[in-house]
Amino acid sequence: MGNQENQNINSKDFIIGTLIGGIVGASAAFLFAPKSGKELRGDLNQGANDVRGRASEWKNVAYEKGSDWKDKAYVKGSELKGKAVDSTKGLSQKTQELTKTFQTKIQKDRNKEDEALESAEEVAEAIEEAAEELEKK
Repeated sequence: MGNQENQNINSKDFIIGTLIGGIVGASAAFLFAPKSGKELRGDLNQGANDVRGRASEWKNVAYEKGSDWKDKAYVKGSELKGKAVDSTKGLSQKTQELTKTFQTKIQKDRNKEDEALESAEEVAEAIEEAAEELEKK
């Protein structure tokens, strides 16, 4: 009977050890478990809301900066357009002035040519008249 009694004690000790180990293990699991499922889902939802809020802030910042850049680009474009218009006007005026100057010089040269032709014609007429007078004499 000693052997059977030993087996009963060993079985009894094993069951008691298993129960104590299970209780200690469950207690440790509860103490060191991060959170319950409900708390974990709540934290995940809160994190998602925080990320959504930050994304919304970033969107607003990007929109504001984009608007600022658009305004700066519009102002710069307007300035460049004004400079281009002024340059074009200046070039147009210079072109007109040069054209007038050139036309004036051409007209003066034509007038000189006309005067030279008239003088040449007068000389030719004078020569013809002299030749005629010589022939008459």
